[in-house]
Amino acid sequence: MVRRILLVSFVVLNVLPLFDASKPQDPYKVLGVDKNASQRDIKKAFHKLSLQYHPDKNKAKGAQEKFAEINNAYEILSDEEKRKNYDLYGHDTPNPGFENSNFGGNRDGYTYFTSGGAGAGAGPGSNFFGSDQSGWQSMGGQGNTKTYSFSFGGGDPSGGFGFGDIFSNFFGGASGAQSGGFGNFGGSKPNSGPATTAEIVDVTSQYFNKQIVDKGMTWLLIFFTPGSRQYLTLETLVEDVANSLDGALKAGKINCANEKSVCQKAGLTGGRSARLYVYSYTSSDKGSLVEYTGDYTAKNLKAFCQEHLPRFSKRVDISQFVFPSNNVENLPQVLLLSTKKDTPVMWRALSGLYRKRFLFYDAQVHDASNPIMRRLGVTSLPAVIGRTVDGKEHVIKSGISVKDLKSGIDGLKSLLESFEKKNKKVAASHKTKKPSQPDQQDTPVPVLSASNFDNICGDKVAVCVIGVFRSTKSKEMLEKILAEISQKTLVRRQSGSSVKYALLDANKQSTFLSSFDKSGYKSYDKLILAYKPRRGRFATLTQNLTMEEAEKFVGSVLNGDVQFSNVRQKLVLR
Repeated sequence: MVRRILLVSFVVLNVLPLFDASKPQDPYKVLGVDKNASQRDIKKAFHKLSLQYHPDKNKAKGAQEKFAEINNAYEILSDEEKRKNYDLYGHDTPNPGFENSNFGGNRDGYTYFTSGGAGAGAGPGSNFFGSDQSGWQSMGGQGNTKTYSFSFGGGDPSGGFGFGDIFSNFFGGASGAQSGGFGNFGGSKPNSGPATTAEIVDVTSQYFNKQIVDKGMTWLLIFFTPGSRQYLTLETLVEDVANSLDGALKAGKINCANEKSVCQKAGLTGGRSARLYVYSYTSSDKGSLVEYTGDYTAKNLKAFCQEHLPRFSKRVDISQFVFPSNNVENLPQVLLLSTKKDTPVMWRALSGLYRKRFLFYDAQVHDASNPIMRRLGVTSLPAVIGRTVDGKEHVIKSGISVKDLKSGIDGLKSLLESFEKKNKKVAASHKTKKPSQPDQQDTPVPVLSASNFDNICGDKVAVCVIGVFRSTKSKEMLEKILAEISQKTLVRRQSGSSVKYALLDANKQSTFLSSFDKSGYKSYDKLILAYKPRRGRFATLTQNLTMEEAEKFVGSVLNGDVQFSNVRQKLVLR
């Protein structure tokens, strides 16, 4: 009996200095916030401290008491009425919400600040590191431990994310327009998060089907039931990530107790754990729900969301690229030029939103001094080039600079929509054009013969591109392809050089073809032959003779990126 009394006395004496219930602490000092702190600042401070002192993560002496103190401080400051009372009366106010016996409360259908174990409560005070016996996937616990980390500002050395890496994902890095970036954002790099909090939309089944499914926007979604474990933790995490990707991503929450049909699509049939999903466009043109099962850190979740942004922009090599002419839908085409080695976040987001209205491409260009840039009229990077349905290319914007992700996307939306209107006018004019005023693209490509050979493929010509055919169908196809390519401008051409296009009847000119190939290409019904008269060298395209492949081949020939061979003997035409 004496031993028990001594033991109890020892415990009490050691705990009292850490947590003296008779002397309640100032909640502002407990959370380490200013008296003018916003609710967001208070919530951030609470999460940081609650994770630090949670009994399941911190076994130090006094951690549990400190954890209770943090919960009580947050209960006062998160409730505006209780906070007002405390500011006026301190701890002398009746029912200040800071008594030791009151670790809990109920707000908005969620139970917060309970001091029980794995089965108690749902908020930060509950054991959200424990196992889930409800049938839903465990959110933590032994053997499946997940870490919790929140970063709301720049330069977090603990692994969070700041605005530096967000800006670097625009179009060329955070170093400004000179290196392909989007300006310096009007001053020094910010060191704190956005002033506003991203809205987490209440998503119903009807809203999900009409506003989310296949609309081209990536969504970060919390699936929960009332009393869900980790809900408050996930809500703050989602707000943080949604803020950083505002414009490219939206956030929502789905109550599975009310919206069972949507939750069933995600494979959720019961349980009380909150879970995160991304509505993704990475696998196909159709969106799908993909669960996030990684660590609960803002950095990791943001990276996961970026990975699941749309990928409808085709990455191309600018030295060989030409806009495809076989655009059956007559959609305007747009090409982003930036210093980024991967498709930028902003362009990926736009490619999802406008995937049914534009064809998207993007290419890396190391600097604006590239000869291709000068010819295109691009003076600084990043830049957007567009092609209307009449085959003409336009500099939509050169030297783009934006303040942040959302304003950048909004600005580019305006540019794309203006270009779309321009394309519609061109398309309407193209349809109403009189036959007596044929487009230059309709000019027939001449058939090569002895009488016109010197003019088309003589020594004064740098490159002679010849479409070789053996049937009427092949002739018509090659004539259309070469007529289109001859009008292209998105290829690098050496100063003073010229390119001519012609057709060749293989049935009549077998001797001519044998100068290039011993068999005279008898096994091919059609091919494209690029001949350099001054050097007596040639290259051929014999496979995949589509419009796109032919354009790539000609672009490579003009850029010197194709391997050439010497002709076998003197060319003879009949």
